[in-house]
Amino acid sequence: MKYTVTLQSLPTNLEELKALPQASLKNPEDTVALTVAALCVYPKDKDASIEMLNYLRGPRPISPMENQFIRDRFMDGRDYIPFSYFKGATPENGYTPDVPYVIEVSDSASQMADTGYKKFDLKSGGADSMRNVTLRLKPSTGEWFLWDQMLLGQIRIPVSQDPWA
Repeated sequence: MKYTVTLQSLPTNLEELKALPQASLKNPEDTVALTVAALCVYPKDKDASIEMLNYLRGPRPISPMENQFIRDRFMDGRDYIPFSYFKGATPENGYTPDVPYVIEVSDSASQMADTGYKKFDLKSGGADSMRNVTLRLKPSTGEWFLWDQMLLGQIRIPVSQDPWA
């Protein structure tokens, strides 16, 4: 099944993220979209991004190793990667998404056998293969929390940065 989530604006801090209608985390696709939005903040404000990601992770905060992994993905100027998941973002336009920000999320073909977990696929405008996000349900609250994300792998560089373009 495919879901479409529309964000009128991207949050820049945890308070703005919590103010969004998707922040109830009751719909798993909303948690996925907010994960992408939180990663978009990282290049400008690492602390705010991590604070948002920790909110999305619920009772399981980001470990020092995961924090280092995220930091490493952004070290060489690949700030555009999270934006590539929004509609309209392509290498040709420097991964500038359409506004409002629309993201399409699909149930993964490789669903996890464990109950309480759900895997979603996302299409990047700069990659040929789907990338995924895994969520975990907290049954006592009905909230879907971020368990794992594979969104920061390399993609095609923007045409404006490509010496071979």
